[in-house]
Amino acid sequence: MTRLTGSALRLTVFVGENDTWRRKPLYSEIVHRAHAAGLAGASVFRGIEGFGASSLIHTSRLLSLSEDLPVAVVVVDTEERVRAFLPELDELVTEGMVILDPCEVIRYVGRGADRPGTGAANEAKRQDDPDMKGKK
Repeated sequence: MTRLTGSALRLTVFVGENDTWRRKPLYSEIVHRAHAAGLAGASVFRGIEGFGASSLIHTSRLLSLSEDLPVAVVVVDTEERVRAFLPELDELVTEGMVILDPCEVIRYVGRGADRPGTGAANEAKRQDDPDMKGKK
């Protein structure tokens, strides 16, 4: 697992929900490439309303325009790693907006990390305890 605390860089990619890359949702391709690049994490957020360079408002309130809602893909990692990932976006993002913001990571802990009662150290303790054999 990537360890990340302190100064970082947030990459946000704004695209349309219907934007695609080789018949796959563009936001999904960005997330998968970020994962393959070993970045700390990526999340996709679907907007309920917005407009971009086309000045056409997309909203979930009107059925005719609810097909292409705004989507934001957010990635946070060290500045070096995020900037190394930017050439991937040059290939993928032909419409939309890409922004970078400095940020500070206060806490970055994944599920199953070494929190009390979890992790490899506690698994070893469970195996030594006859009442806990085979329990997770």
